[in-house]
Amino acid sequence: MATRNYQIAIDHLNTLQTSAADLEAAKGAHTRINPNPIPKMIEFLERIDYTCEDLNKLNVIHITGTKGKGSTSAFTDSILRHAKPNWKVGLYTSPHLVAVRERIRIGGKPLSEEVFTKYFFDVWDRLQKNGPRTPDFPAMPNYFRYLTLMAFHVFLSEKVDATILEVGVGGLNDSTNIVPKPIVTGITALGLDHMSVLGRTIEAIAEKKGGIYKNGVPALSVNQPEEGLRVLKEKAKELQASYFMEVASFPGSGSCIKLGLAGEHQFQNAALAVQMVHIFLRSVDASDSHPGLLSQLPEPFITGLVNTKWPGRCQTVHDPIHQNTTWYLDGAHTSESLSCCMQWFVRPNVGLPAAHDSRPTRFLIFNCTKGRSGLDLIGVILDKTKELLHQHDSEEKVESFFDTVIFCSNVTYADGHFKGDLTSRSMSTADLQDLQKQHELADIWTELLPIFPRDAIYVVASIEHAIQTLQRLSNPSDKTNVLVTGSLHLVGGVVEVAGLSSVAL
Repeated sequence: MATRNYQIAIDHLNTLQTSAADLEAAKGAHTRINPNPIPKMIEFLERIDYTCEDLNKLNVIHITGTKGKGSTSAFTDSILRHAKPNWKVGLYTSPHLVAVRERIRIGGKPLSEEVFTKYFFDVWDRLQKNGPRTPDFPAMPNYFRYLTLMAFHVFLSEKVDATILEVGVGGLNDSTNIVPKPIVTGITALGLDHMSVLGRTIEAIAEKKGGIYKNGVPALSVNQPEEGLRVLKEKAKELQASYFMEVASFPGSGSCIKLGLAGEHQFQNAALAVQMVHIFLRSVDASDSHPGLLSQLPEPFITGLVNTKWPGRCQTVHDPIHQNTTWYLDGAHTSESLSCCMQWFVRPNVGLPAAHDSRPTRFLIFNCTKGRSGLDLIGVILDKTKELLHQHDSEEKVESFFDTVIFCSNVTYADGHFKGDLTSRSMSTADLQDLQKQHELADIWTELLPIFPRDAIYVVASIEHAIQTLQRLSNPSDKTNVLVTGSLHLVGGVVEVAGLSSVAL
C-alpha cells in the first residue's frame, strides 16, 4: 500500500462529496439527499467505537444561526482560551478557506497535516472494518458527516477540556446535533436567506435552529425578529432547557472595545460569545443554576475579544508582494451578510479614502454558487453602496464606485484543476465549461447599472484567471483596493492563488 499522506487523505475525503448530478436528481425528484440524518449519524458514531454519551465528555458549547455562527464560534474559542490558558480547547467549524484541516483546531491552531492524516485514517479504517448495521444505510458518510465524526474522534482522543461546535446547516437534523448534554447552546441571527427559496418562514427556520436546545441545558439567543424569538422561547420550553436567555446587548462599556473582527454586526456575535463562556465557566459551580447576564467584562474576556481572528470575514490583507494592493476579503454569501460586508467596506479608511487621500482604483471579484439569486445579491451590493456613499457624504456615485468587476468560477487554477482541499464536486459541468452562472451575473450587473462600461466587466474561468486579469489591468504605482466576496470558497481560492496565505491565515 502506498504511504498514507495528507494528499491521499484529502483524495479519499473528496470521494465523499455529493456530485452535481446527484444534487440535480434529488432536486428533480423532490427528495432529500440524506434522509434520516440523525439515526445515520448515531450509527456512524457507533461504527467508530463511540456512543453519544461519550460526546458529553467534550464539554460542548453548541452554536447555530443563519449568519454569524462562525464568527461567534471564533469569539467563543478565543475568549475561552484566554480565560483558561492551561486548557485544551477544541473548535470545529465549516467551511474551510484554504485547507480542510482548518475545520478542526486545538488551542486555536489547525491540525497539522501529519496529525490530520493519522486521525483521518483512524476513522476511515474503523468504518471500513465495521460495516452498516441497518439495511439501506450507506457504508460511508458524506463529506461533512465524515469530518464531524473525525472531529469527535480527535477531541476525545486528545482529551480536550472544552469544545466549541458549530452547526453545519440548520440545527435539528445537523450532524453535530447528537451530543446529548452540551454545557450551553446559542443561536446567532436568524434570516430567511438560506431557506426562503423553499417557502420557509422565519418561524420555520427558528423551529429548525431551536432543535439544538436540550433538556436541562441553558438556551441562549441574540435578539431576533419578534416571530422568530417567540418560536425559540417555545422551543426552549418544549425541549425543557434549564432556562432561555436573550442576549440583547454588549456587557458594560464593551462597545468601546476594538474587536478582532471588523464590522458593527460583530458586536452582537461577540455579546453572545461572552455570555456563553460566562455560563460555561460558571457551570463548574453546581450551586449556580442560573448565572444571569454578565454585566462587566473580565480582563481575559477583553483580551480574547481583541485577539480573535477569523480569516475571510471582513478581513483586510495587505499584499506582501504588490505593495500598493490591499485585499478586502469577506465570504458573505447571503443578502444579509453581503449588506454587512458593504457596510464594512464602503466607509472611510476601508474602501473609501481617508480625508485628503486620493481615490483608489477599485476591483470587485465576485461569484455565488448555483441556487443563489445573483439578482438579489448584486442588488444588495449596489443598493447598499449607494446608501452608504450618501451616508458618508461622498461625491462618488454607485455607477462608478468599482472600476472593474470580475466574475469567475470557484475553480482554483487556470488549467481547470482545483487545489485538493478546495475541490468541489457539486459544481455542474455547465458551470465549469460554459460559465453560465458567471455570464448571468455579468448580465445582471449590466441590467442594474446600464451605464457601467461593458468592457470593464470580465467573465473568467478560474480564480487564477481572475488574479491574472487583476494584475494585467492594475497599475503597480496606483493604490488598488480589491473586494473579494460572494463565496468563502472564492475567498479561499484567492488567498491560495494570490499568495496571501502567509499574511491572511
